[in-house]
Order: sequence, then structure tokens, then C-alpha cells
Amino acid sequence: MTKRYGISICVALILMLSFSTFAQFRANGLGGGAGFGVTYGAADLERNDTPGLHFRAFLRHSLSQMFEVEVGAGIAGEILGSDAEDFETDLHPLDVRLLLRPFESRTFSPHIYAGMGGLYYNVRELPNNANATLEDRTGWLPVIPLGVGLQFRLSDYTSFEINGGYNLVFGDELDAFIEDSDDAYFNGHAGLTMTGFDWDGDPDGDGLTNREEKELGTDPQLADSDGDGLNDGDEFNTYKTNPLAADSDGDGLGDRDEVKTYKTNPNSADTDGDSLSDGDEVNTHNTNPTKADSDGDDLTDAEEINTHKTDPMDKDMDKDGLTDGAEIKTHQTKATDADTDGDGLNDGDEVNTHKTNPRNQDSDNGSVADGVEVNRGTNPMNADDDVVLEVAEVGAKVVLDGIVFATGSAKISDESAAILEKAYNTLIAYPDMAVEIHGYTDSTGSRRGNMRLSQRRADSVRAYLVDKGIDGTRMTAKGFGPDNPIATNDTAEGRERNRRIEFVRTR
Repeated sequence: MTKRYGISICVALILMLSFSTFAQFRANGLGGGAGFGVTYGAADLERNDTPGLHFRAFLRHSLSQMFEVEVGAGIAGEILGSDAEDFETDLHPLDVRLLLRPFESRTFSPHIYAGMGGLYYNVRELPNNANATLEDRTGWLPVIPLGVGLQFRLSDYTSFEINGGYNLVFGDELDAFIEDSDDAYFNGHAGLTMTGFDWDGDPDGDGLTNREEKELGTDPQLADSDGDGLNDGDEFNTYKTNPLAADSDGDGLGDRDEVKTYKTNPNSADTDGDSLSDGDEVNTHNTNPTKADSDGDDLTDAEEINTHKTDPMDKDMDKDGLTDGAEIKTHQTKATDADTDGDGLNDGDEVNTHKTNPRNQDSDNGSVADGVEVNRGTNPMNADDDVVLEVAEVGAKVVLDGIVFATGSAKISDESAAILEKAYNTLIAYPDMAVEIHGYTDSTGSRRGNMRLSQRRADSVRAYLVDKGIDGTRMTAKGFGPDNPIATNDTAEGRERNRRIEFVRTR
């Protein structure tokens, strides 16, 4: 007996070493194992409490995720009778079993089995009441094994397995005592189970074979080795990303986020080529990592953030009616200041409405800022209308120095054009203003003639301004003759000064 069990142990060790020690529960391709256990008889005669020893070895092959087929053979099994009905029978079963594995965890996996086979028996010691008609003490009988098993993980492809079951034998010869019922026996085993490694298998269902996973260095038992939300097969075959790095391009976004959420390139840190990494665009700047110019203002996001300090999500940061790109590239204005030249007009109004220079406070260089001209109604692109009369409060007088009349004439001389233009500009600049035009003469001649002459002179000035476009209802003309002189009439110079026109503001 000792010799037989020694041989059994050697066979078991050889069988175990013939498989990879990189093992799992379910056989990948071809697997196997061996174990030692005990056997209890369930024959007609009363059994002994002492079990018989048993060794069993088997080969397994996976059929699917849940089913495996197993071929096994037992060596030197024995069942014993009681002291009163002492017998010994060796059992050598050979059977085929179907295993159902309902689930696998990382640490254990249960299964149930059922099968059919043959049992070679040898009754070595007959009981005292052996059946006289027993012809053979050895032979083969059909057997049906039924049972359960449980495997515990030792390493990736090696497990410790215990199982036990009931074996129904179609015959009554195991105890050499023939009755009407068939014999049976119970058995239990414990041992090591290993799986033959299937290089073309895909135990984690990630689309990569074991061979490919070994070459890549990924975990063949884990579909998503780097935990980035993409399985290893999709990363390697579809997205060409690194299945061992959750962020293949190192841009601060996980590969799955890039592929599924942001539609960026997980292998390019800067998908849109704007010099900002995809992670910075999403996590810091809230810009679009697939669009170099998120707000469509003709400046890249990086230019806005790093160079111009503008908002890459606002195409007109200073709200002046010009895009940031147009200000910087076309008009050379400040994209962060609505009024670049500080003239009181925003850059958009200067460019689009007034056609003035948004970088020059006084576009016509006429000494008056564009904003002042626009507000008073003069042309900011015409320097000639910049200078106006000094406008005082209602009732104040303004002498129009420079309006020259020949003695005894109401005709406006050519040299009077400049001062009249200033008067015109003033009325244009202040559209709500109304004036009374006062005409004066020197003391030469009769008073009656001078009164008529001063009136004609005042009328001439009014007519000139009306011809220029000033509303006549804003102006009245009145002659005062030689009254109210502002200089002596004893000199030519004094008389010239007295021949004058005055504006008196009435509104």
C-alpha cells in the first residue's frame, strides 16, 4: 500500500509541474490538477468509520465562461467494511465530468459537477458472509459521479481545490455481498488545480489575447489595466493610446475623458495646436480644446491668455463694438480699453460711425478732441470747424472781430470769411443756441442813414449764415447805427472797430 501511494504522489507532482504556475480558476484551454482524499463506502454491509485513502488526477478543458469538461482517474482508492464484516475493496474510477461554474471572484470560485464513467474494483479481502454466487472479485462497473467543489486562489493561475460527492455504482459487487440495491461510495478530495495557459485566450474580455497582453505588459485579468475608463483592447486597437497610462499624452485629461467627453486627441497634448494643453483649456481656462480660437475673434486662445491678456471666451472684451482680433491686428487699438485714445468716443464708434482715428484724440489735428467735436456737432475729420466762438450765457455779447465792411457798404468783404466761418461753426456746434445779430456803424454820416446801414449789415450776416444752412428761426438781425461805440470815432482805427457785428445769445 505504501508503495502505491508513493507512486501516486510522484505522478501528482509531475502532473502539476507540467502546467504553468500562472493559473486561474477556469481552464484557459487545457488545465488539470491532482489531490488526495478519502473514500467512504455505501455498500450493503455495515461500513467502518475508518476511511479509505484515495488519489485522483484530472485534465480539464474550458467550453465556455461557465462550463468545463473534465477527464479524471482515481488510483488506489479503497472502501472498508466493519470489524464484524471485514472486507477491503480497491476502487479505480475513470470518468468524464461536466463542471458548471456559476461565477468567479478574485479569491474563490465554486462549481458543481456531474458525469459518467467506469469503476474498476478489486475485492482484496472478502467478508465472512460473502455471497456464494460471487463469480469475480474484480471487474468494471458503470458509475455516475455527482458533487460540488470550491477553489481558492493561490496565485494568478494556481488554486487550492476541495471537492466532494456521491458516486452511484451500477452494480452490487463492491462488498462481495449481493442484494437487490446497487452499491455506492462517497469521496472527498483536496489538492492543487492548475490551468494550461491559452495564449490566444482573452479571460478579461478586453479584446486583447493573453499573448498581446504579455507583450504590452497589461493585466490579462483586468480589462482596464490603467483604470482610465477605456478597456485595454480599445486603447491599443482603436485609440492607439497607452493602456498602461491613464493619461497617454500627459495633458491633464484622462484618455476616456478625451475620447468620450471632450472629443480631443488622447495622443496629442494640444489637439487644436493653440499652444495650450487640452487639460489647461478644460480645467483652467474653460476654452474649447478642439478649437484654436474658442471665441472666434481671430486670436488664438494662447495669444489671448499669454500675450494680450484678453478673455478667450469673449470676442469683444471691452465691449466697444470691435472684436479683439480686429483691434489688435487691424486697428492697433487696445482690446482691453474701449476708448484707446481717451477722446470720449469708444473705438468701435470711431471706426464704424465717425471714421476717426481711434488712436488719435484729435483726428483732424484741429486742436479739438474727436469726442468734443462729435458732441457739439462739428466734423472731427475737418480741422476747419474745430475753432468756434466762445459761448457765454444767455444775454452775453460776443464781438465778431474781423467782419469788415467798406465805409457806407453792407457787402461782406472777403477777409470776413474766417470769422463768419467761426460763427457758423459755433451755431453748428450748439444746435439749441439762438442769437440776435447786432449791426453797428461809426459816426460818419447821418444817424438815420447809419441806422439803415447797420440793419443791412446785420441782415447780410444773417443771410450768409442762412445760405450756409443755419435755420433762420435761430437768428434775428437788428441795426443800432452809431450807438454803443467800443472805440473813439476820432481815428480811422477807432471808426473801423465801431463798424462791427455782435452776437447776443438769446437762448
